[in-house]
Amino acid sequence: MQSITPHQIRSSFVNASRSEAAKLTLPKGFDSLDWESLDFLGWRDEKMPLRGYLVVPGPDGLTGIMLRAPESGAGKNRSVLCELCRDVFSKEDVLLWVAKRAGQSGRDGNTVGTLICADFLCCGNVRKEPQVNEINPDPAAVVLRQVEGLIERTSQFLARVQAR
Repeated sequence: MQSITPHQIRSSFVNASRSEAAKLTLPKGFDSLDWESLDFLGWRDEKMPLRGYLVVPGPDGLTGIMLRAPESGAGKNRSVLCELCRDVFSKEDVLLWVAKRAGQSGRDGNTVGTLICADFLCCGNVRKEPQVNEINPDPAAVVLRQVEGLIERTSQFLARVQAR
């Protein structure tokens, strides 16, 4: 992902009002992010921890969506798999993040949701190289497939948010 500015982030949202986008808190360490290792920018709002954001580059520019986490948090009795990174080894909590649909549908109260890592660490999760074995003789190829899968599944979720 290429470096983006706060203005580009705030103007990218398809399911948030201008005032909601203007009030968002950028992620900690925004000025020192390693943009090369990001396929999307995802973070929880420090001031409103139940709110999260995804900003995804695409062929038509950036698309940002505002998300909401459940108030109760993740259930500790079972493990669930993040739908974006699908990292089976991650110890991170996974939450059902919900987004208002874009446009009139969202203003009417329609939402879509998916399971995503609680702190949006998916880009790092897919870049963990697996151990070399008969199943994974080329760890770099596995990482490339995982990154491609993350990008595809993230795009599919964005399409669901933008569907009219």
